[in-house]
Amino acid sequence: MSLRTRLTLSYVGFFAAALLALDIGLYFIVRQALISSIDNELRTAARLFQQGLADSNQTPEGYVTDDAVVVRIQRPAVGGFVASNLGVQVYDITGAVAGRTRNLSDELAVEPEIFARALAGETVPQTVGSGATRRREVVGPLYLRNPVNGGLQVIGVAQVARSLAETDLALSVFAYALLGGGVVVLMAAARGGAWLTRAAFRPIDEITATAQSIVNAEDLSRRVPLPPSQDELQRLTVTINELLGRLDDLFSTQRRFIADVSHELRTPLAAMQGNLEVLARGAARDPELLAESLGDMRREVARLIRMSNDLLLLARTDAGFELHREPVELDTLLLELHRELRTLAGPVRLLLGAEDQAIVTGDRDRIKQALLNLGINAIQHTPPGGSVTLGLSRRPGFAALSVSDTGTGIATEDLPHIFERFFRTDRARSRNRGGAGLGLSIVKWVAEAHGGQIEVTSTPGAGSTFTLLLPLDQPVREQVPIELAA
Repeated sequence: MSLRTRLTLSYVGFFAAALLALDIGLYFIVRQALISSIDNELRTAARLFQQGLADSNQTPEGYVTDDAVVVRIQRPAVGGFVASNLGVQVYDITGAVAGRTRNLSDELAVEPEIFARALAGETVPQTVGSGATRRREVVGPLYLRNPVNGGLQVIGVAQVARSLAETDLALSVFAYALLGGGVVVLMAAARGGAWLTRAAFRPIDEITATAQSIVNAEDLSRRVPLPPSQDELQRLTVTINELLGRLDDLFSTQRRFIADVSHELRTPLAAMQGNLEVLARGAARDPELLAESLGDMRREVARLIRMSNDLLLLARTDAGFELHREPVELDTLLLELHRELRTLAGPVRLLLGAEDQAIVTGDRDRIKQALLNLGINAIQHTPPGGSVTLGLSRRPGFAALSVSDTGTGIATEDLPHIFERFFRTDRARSRNRGGAGLGLSIVKWVAEAHGGQIEVTSTPGAGSTFTLLLPLDQPVREQVPIELAA
């Protein structure tokens, strides 16, 4: 079942539940209003009947016996009470029927408990019977003022009743009207919900179709058109376009990386193959040519090892590589770096600048790898006769390891991108210049992993200076005891 169908059914179901609750509430409100109206009518009739009884006995007749005064009460004129839809039946205090109206064909019955409550002065409304004989009635007391003591006295019970046949019929018609109207409204709601859902999903369908066409055409440079309204769909479209942009950048970087790595692997392998062929032709018997060929092969092997290490380190950092932390003496590490780079410097002069002493806590191998990347990068971009200077100085809270060269420098527009993976300023990619674009991204990661940063200043044609800032270990100050003067 599609999401569109589920939303339509959910909308119709919710609307049906709300409509059902509303219909039930309306039905009981109307029913209660009709019952209340009938009760008011019955109570009014009972009061009128009580008034007639009082008026007919304003001048009571009586006689005197030996020990009491006997008052003759005129029975109420029940037969003269005219109300076509109401019936009245009167009982004396013993429960015997004293009279009833002419529209009552059958004698009404009253429960003893209700009769006792009426004699006690309570007016009781109730619904009795079932089906077509259902009626609403009010059972209440009949009072008369005693001419002897002047007090009100209950002389009987009046039962005023009305048939509920018309009311039940009206409620049935009302219930059917609610039911039929509810069905019509639900059908209209279903059609309207389907239309609204279609209208709401039309932009999503367009987004889906556009994204699918982009996938089928394998053209990640295309973008999904933005909806004109600033709503959730527009935010979704912006997110999709950003995702497409990142995927486009990722695939472009991947293609560039594959091309770069292929070239970087082909160049040293081709050089090694050439040297092997030279050796196979008899260069092994020429000590000078043999030494030259072996030196070339060592350099190419070292180049392959460095690139493999860089790729491995980047893969490990993406997988959550953790540093091995220990105290590192940077001045000793700088001298070790100087010795290793001298074999790679060739015609480039390798110098030592400032040599302060500094100790940091970090991964010695990773720091050395970052410095090697900076040093090799500086040597590769410095022409013969130029110089590369290694230095170590202290700044507030940081040790500053610097690598300066007098090489070609970096163009201003390339500076913001040089630490991105696979970015290369030298796209000509000659054999001896440029790498796979991994070294500086590793340097940045090492700096940030140690809580430091990497700085660069460069002047095109004059050289560049890279400075690796690492947090210094904070020495624990010994507490000097304070003696109170005597």
